[in-house]
Amino acid sequence: MRAIGLMSGTSLDGIDIALVETDGRDLVRLGPSGYRAYSEAERAKLAAALRQAVDVSDRNARPGAIGEAEELLTRLHAEAVATFLATHGVDPATLDVVGFHGQTLVHRPERKLTVQIGNGAALAARLGIPVMFDFRAADVAAGGQGAPLVPVFHRALVAQLERPRPVAVLNVGGVANITYCDDEGDPIACDTGPGNALIDDFMRLRTGAALDRDGDQAARGAVDAAFITRVLNDPFFAAPLPKSLDRNAFAHIGKDLAHLSVPDGAATLTALTAKAVARVVAHLPRAPSTWIVAGGGARNRTLMRLLRQELSPATVETADAVGWSADALEAQAFAYLAVRTLHGLPITFPTTTGVAQPLTGGVLAKALPRANA
Repeated sequence: MRAIGLMSGTSLDGIDIALVETDGRDLVRLGPSGYRAYSEAERAKLAAALRQAVDVSDRNARPGAIGEAEELLTRLHAEAVATFLATHGVDPATLDVVGFHGQTLVHRPERKLTVQIGNGAALAARLGIPVMFDFRAADVAAGGQGAPLVPVFHRALVAQLERPRPVAVLNVGGVANITYCDDEGDPIACDTGPGNALIDDFMRLRTGAALDRDGDQAARGAVDAAFITRVLNDPFFAAPLPKSLDRNAFAHIGKDLAHLSVPDGAATLTALTAKAVARVVAHLPRAPSTWIVAGGGARNRTLMRLLRQELSPATVETADAVGWSADALEAQAFAYLAVRTLHGLPITFPTTTGVAQPLTGGVLAKALPRANA
């Protein structure tokens, strides 16, 4: 089957788009991928929805800025898909499904609450292609963490890869998460801690820049080791797997960096991300021999250097270096997950989200006659 995957991550930078051909099991052929950046005005509307969502208790509620953001997000995804298909000469009639993650606003599985905005039915109507969306809700309702969702896709990719086992696939988005693959049994997965979100928020607050590009500021700074020790004493890091985080779970610690310069603050938060990843190794069956890094963090040279230090003697490579796509991996995953759910196959497991038994998920919006995108 041919599927389009869409991902708008917690970094609020833009929309990743990817084409995948797959049977939802072992066959995975990665096609072209693309990216549509959010403008500052668009990002501001999504950020306003994030702020308002702090008080949300009903996952279906769309008050004020949240409803406005959902309408905007759905339109932008429709436009991004239309542009992508035209750019790559893909006939929409040849596509079986679109996997639409939407934008996570709240993720509090301990309250059985996860909220991703994005109107799947409206997107299907605009595109004239069936859309699978709302992937996390079934797992959370069944007592799972609802995250991470991509491990079953990572397992399929690792199975085709010649690297020493075990292999850990590390995605560093707003939150960082890993998938542990050892060619036996279901994948093991969890969130490891803050990824890019704290760094991005710090840079935006202190400089107006969206991120620490390439880790340049962090490379010039000194790490506040005492700060990192305090953060790593949080019970989350000692908790057993599986476990997951809301994007803003550690946002409160930013106030503790006010006394640091921009380089020192960036260096400290980057080191925190790397050390949090290293802390998860003790919870795994064996120390991974190979780490493959995807997401925006793979472009951060300082973070990659620190990960190699923290995870030695394992090898640490980017997804691009092994022939995958560091940027498009999650979008590819949601194309794959959409096909799996069409076939009724599980996308979450006791070893990835803590759900009691393997579980499929997603809601299918059937295609209607195409409207103008």
